[in-house]
Amino acid sequence: MLEKMDEFFAARVVGYDEHMKRDIKGAKEFYGYTASLLPKKEGAHILDLGCGTGLELEEYFKLNPEAKITGIDLSESMLAELKKKFADKDVSVICGSYFDEPLGTEKYDSAVSVESLHHFERSLKLDLYKKLHAALKHDGVFVLTDYFAESEALEVEYFENLKNLKIEQGISDGEFYHYDTPLTVEHEMEVLREAGFSDVKIMKNWEATFTVLAGK
Repeated sequence: MLEKMDEFFAARVVGYDEHMKRDIKGAKEFYGYTASLLPKKEGAHILDLGCGTGLELEEYFKLNPEAKITGIDLSESMLAELKKKFADKDVSVICGSYFDEPLGTEKYDSAVSVESLHHFERSLKLDLYKKLHAALKHDGVFVLTDYFAESEALEVEYFENLKNLKIEQGISDGEFYHYDTPLTVEHEMEVLREAGFSDVKIMKNWEATFTVLAGK
């Protein structure tokens, strides 16, 4: 049965960090690598989309302990764990959908998202990335580390599977349910460019997980 996104993560907050580091291919490396691409200047303001418990922030605070973080996530349980973990850091959180939250204009030095955006369709991402582009300062970058479909055929299959599951389970409420629907990395980069990012490139990958850097 499909689970609503916030309920899925609330039920798994205990042991979540250990699961991600142990069971996700490349995770022992990609959290640190992602953090290394964020700015090191003192007081840098970073927006974290789908921050969860802040695994990438653990690595980033090692490099920039004076950074300021704004994290957005659907799960109150995940955010509670994040706030407990970083009680001595400059971290503010927003419990909600990053698709709905206003992000402001030229507010952030950089943005980051790790293993969150592979649950959503292209049109939602395009609107989000346009908002994100406007929210970054003139030299800001977006660091995206995520899982991507290995082919266009698989991308179509994921979305068809989700559609069919919703029909079978009588779901038509428009809420987010936990089911992987990744784009291919090429399609993800196309959406970023369409949103206004001018310098979009693959930095590294661990099988189907890629780090993409998008410069404003």
